[in-house]
Amino acid sequence: MTTAQLSVVFFLQLAVIIAACRGVGWLAKRYLGQPQVVGEMIAGVVLGPSLLGLFVPDIQGLLFPKESQGVLFVGAQFGVGLYMFLVGLGFRGDHFKANAGSAAAVSLSGMAAPFLLAVLITPWLISHGLFNENLTSAQATLFMGACIAITAFPMLARIIHERGLSGTPLGTLSLSAGAIDDVGAWTVLAIVLATFGDGPMVAVKAIGGGAAFAIFMLTLAPKLLAPLGRRAERMGRVDHTTLGIVLILFLLSAWAMDAAGIHAVFGGFLLGCVMPRGVLTTELRKQLEPFAVVVLLPMFFTYSGLHTQLTLVDNMELALVTVGILVASILAKGVACWAAARMTGQDNATAMGIGALMNARGLMELIILNIGLQKGIIGPALFSIMVLMAIITTLMASPLFELVYGRKARARGELGELKEKDSDLAEMREAQP
Repeated sequence: MTTAQLSVVFFLQLAVIIAACRGVGWLAKRYLGQPQVVGEMIAGVVLGPSLLGLFVPDIQGLLFPKESQGVLFVGAQFGVGLYMFLVGLGFRGDHFKANAGSAAAVSLSGMAAPFLLAVLITPWLISHGLFNENLTSAQATLFMGACIAITAFPMLARIIHERGLSGTPLGTLSLSAGAIDDVGAWTVLAIVLATFGDGPMVAVKAIGGGAAFAIFMLTLAPKLLAPLGRRAERMGRVDHTTLGIVLILFLLSAWAMDAAGIHAVFGGFLLGCVMPRGVLTTELRKQLEPFAVVVLLPMFFTYSGLHTQLTLVDNMELALVTVGILVASILAKGVACWAAARMTGQDNATAMGIGALMNARGLMELIILNIGLQKGIIGPALFSIMVLMAIITTLMASPLFELVYGRKARARGELGELKEKDSDLAEMREAQP
């Protein structure tokens, strides 16, 4: 396709993506009680080969030709990275410090149990021919452990916003643990890729680069960013010059994490966490949030959905494997996080709420699965099984959270009432501290 043809296709794609995500998101909220974000995840799968491509493949092919997916990928990474920057702007550092021990314990337990599970089930999966035959048992176990252990960091962040948990100790604890979880999972993935043929420098770059970036952002960056905060306070607003500087810093942060082999979302999130609070963060959210949430983020969901083909789980044997992985994954992650929260002083209801939220795997897992499929680590069948697990655990997160914690907390006045709104942006703004 020529660049002119790509432009024509892109505008049509974006119109369809926004319409589908807003429509399915509204249906999910209205009839299923799910957050807008879960509907958008489903919309991405609907637009892919699992539904639209299955029933009207010609139309799906015209809307999303393979040549255009590179452009969609870049937009998707920009969208999810910018959204995580906005999440970082609302992150409460005081709550994180107060819950640092609990966050570390929940995260480590939520990783240790799934990796133990992976040790037990990976030989069974290998016997079914679901991994590359050239992969060693250790490599397959590490990859499977990363897939089961990961928490959908962007998805978790948006669920926390939409459930009114932003700024609360539970929300901050869950988000902190989810961040630690995902960094660990990406590090393990880098090790697998290094041992599978990409070379040891992949792991060294990911671990060393990620650690150096995090140390810089948490120690020196707040002092370097302080003049931006003072400028915004003095002017009472964020002018175009300040906005341009912030966006440049965001892009450099996303580039640093992508170049290190972690993921752009962590660069954006860390930058948002250390931005000076006050007029600067309030105005940045007002200016950037609508476009990021309504236009850019749906591209991320759609791109992942275009690489998901659920029809590959087409026999009883694979169905049983799917059920086994699903049940074991939910129990390993949920029970481990609940137990760790209880052992670090959280009451039972809060611990159960944390376990419910941490079980959402969503599209961060889809990213890992796509990498595994592209690198030849897993086959299409295991890819589809794990995608089903990611979707089901994410669909479970909000209803299960409301059942074990949300309803009682709202009745006690600890959380605001959930209200039906035409725009999830209003909900997200109300959730900000």
